[in-house]
Amino acid sequence: MAHETMAQDPNPKRPPAEPFVAPMPGAERAPAHASPNPPPSHAPGPLSGQGQGLARVVLVVALSALGLWVLHPFVPALVWAVILAIALGPLYARAERRWPPGGHNIALPALFTAAVALVFLVPLVVLGVQAAREAHDVAAWMRSFEKTGIPVPDLLARLPFGAAQAQAWWAENLSHPAAGSELLHRFDNSSVLGVTRSLGAQIVRRTVLFGFTLVALFFLFRDGRAVAAQVLTASAKLFGPRGERVARQMVASVHGTVDGLVLVGLGEGVLLGIVYYFAGVPHPVLLGALTAVAAMIPFGAPLVFGAAALVLLANGAVVPALVVVAAGLVVTFIADHFVRPALIGGTTRLPFLWVLLGILGGVESFGLLGLFLGPAVMAALILLWREFTQGADPRA
Repeated sequence: MAHETMAQDPNPKRPPAEPFVAPMPGAERAPAHASPNPPPSHAPGPLSGQGQGLARVVLVVALSALGLWVLHPFVPALVWAVILAIALGPLYARAERRWPPGGHNIALPALFTAAVALVFLVPLVVLGVQAAREAHDVAAWMRSFEKTGIPVPDLLARLPFGAAQAQAWWAENLSHPAAGSELLHRFDNSSVLGVTRSLGAQIVRRTVLFGFTLVALFFLFRDGRAVAAQVLTASAKLFGPRGERVARQMVASVHGTVDGLVLVGLGEGVLLGIVYYFAGVPHPVLLGALTAVAAMIPFGAPLVFGAAALVLLANGAVVPALVVVAAGLVVTFIADHFVRPALIGGTTRLPFLWVLLGILGGVESFGLLGLFLGPAVMAALILLWREFTQGADPRA
């Protein structure tokens, strides 16, 4: 019996054999000396929390700079759309409460956008028609000037001093045909062609920007509440409650600037247009519109009503010219010293000196956009200065 057992298992101390498992297709057999725990890999691990924050800031700054570089040709159009949306926001909100938008919310934004387009386009069309009507008279005057020269105006004879010398100079330099031919021949065809091309390129560029402004304005009217909520939320997250206060102050400054510049300028244009009409100034409606536009810029209206007074003086109407100058000075004095400070300074809580500096500096830096951007920036800076000097919590 013992012999049979030894025959069945000649090596009783050897462990039993493991069951055979077929290898997976494509798998390689590990070497016999391989360690069951492989050494750790040298691949870099994730950044720390501070490193990730720095990388996120760098990415945001780089993408923002790239986005501004892509959009920089249309930034003026977008800024104009934001200014118009802020200025017309209360009126649009009132119309929205009166006529609640439907499911698509297209009709009311389209109506307001079309109204804004007409406000800007109608005066330009009227100006173009008026210029076309005057072109024939200007061409006839230039032909007459080239043939006979410019006769001595009667205004020179009524000058309080130097009348004889002025008449003699005019007769010697401008009242003979050679003077007219010499002046007109200075404008050669090449210079006229260059000016025409430059003017045409500017008109096309500004027309395209105006079209993008209208498109952006439509979407701001349609989604204005959502955009405003997102801006306030972003300001609060980035700068805390102070950021929201600064954003609201800048919006209020835009409202005040629109009321103090645009509406007051339109009022000045209407009043002085009536004065032009009764004083006998040629084209009183056109000059009234130019006065309204010029009155939006400080000290701009006197240039227009001064030119109107000179036209009257050239026609021999001395008393109407004095009436135009006196009425213009009274209207602009009241508007600039009483109405505008109350509207702009009361809304933005700014002294009118800072408002004036913001307007003039903004126009110098940003052109016509500076009329609104300058006071908005000054309002934000003054708000931060007041909070800093009044000992407010800097974390607030």
